[in-house]
Amino acid sequence: MDTIQHNPARLYNFDETGINIVQQKHAKILGLKGKRQISSLQSAERVSLVTVVTCISPTGHFVPPLLLFPRKNMKQELMNSTQPGSIHACHPSGWTQSEIFSLWFLHFIEHTKPTKEDPVILVLDGHYSHTRNLEVITLARENHVDIICLPPHSTHKMQPLDKAFMGPLRTFYCQKIEKLLRSHPGRVVTVYQIGELFGNAYQRAATGEIVANGFRATGLFPCDKNIFRPYDFPLSSEDKDAAHVNHPTLAKIRISHHSVLLIFRRSLLLRLSDHQTSALCQA
Repeated sequence: MDTIQHNPARLYNFDETGINIVQQKHAKILGLKGKRQISSLQSAERVSLVTVVTCISPTGHFVPPLLLFPRKNMKQELMNSTQPGSIHACHPSGWTQSEIFSLWFLHFIEHTKPTKEDPVILVLDGHYSHTRNLEVITLARENHVDIICLPPHSTHKMQPLDKAFMGPLRTFYCQKIEKLLRSHPGRVVTVYQIGELFGNAYQRAATGEIVANGFRATGLFPCDKNIFRPYDFPLSSEDKDAAHVNHPTLAKIRISHHSVLLIFRRSLLLRLSDHQTSALCQA
């Protein structure tokens, strides 16, 4: 980390989310005053969860997404009208596994092209397929990728994709489903239409403004070590009990999760800030 000449184009955030063929959100509509029930069109198909893996940088560079389908065998029709450069994978559970994350990591290296002189920082959550993946750790060391893992229960505050991108993406995706159902009465949405629906929603959500807002809100770029306040990570009941422990050894062992988050947060932003200052000085 000390040798990285940091600039925003080499900082990336990774995250994954699930999308269904049945919309989870419905657009607001106008109804008659006093009417107790208003119907809405919805796909009658059984819920089928598809995991989508996304990755962005503060400069607006989007690594083409990976779509993970809940099935054993792949059909190319599932990828019709998806974002150019997108890749796919299959698993019966529909959830990311270690080998699938390794596949995506090779895809990430291909699109970011890190080198010894121009390394990459990848910020992600602590899922076991990321942190307990020896293949990915080896690839990261060999290809000059520094991986920063966020603490548990903090991604809703510290992950740019969670903060600004995933919400609009789900909203646009549900709007596309509703538009399809209204335009073709009697039809249902199937897994073979997810690629086109998601591709259109992704294109609408993948804007520079949304990305910049996400990184700014989390303080990753521009670097802001004071972006959070103590009330953003309140003490749990266990932490409050630990505060009343008189024995110095026990009190030291039971360090609060709140303190860990703040220490990690300030350390991360200070390191990124140092890299940014170093790069500007050398320029």
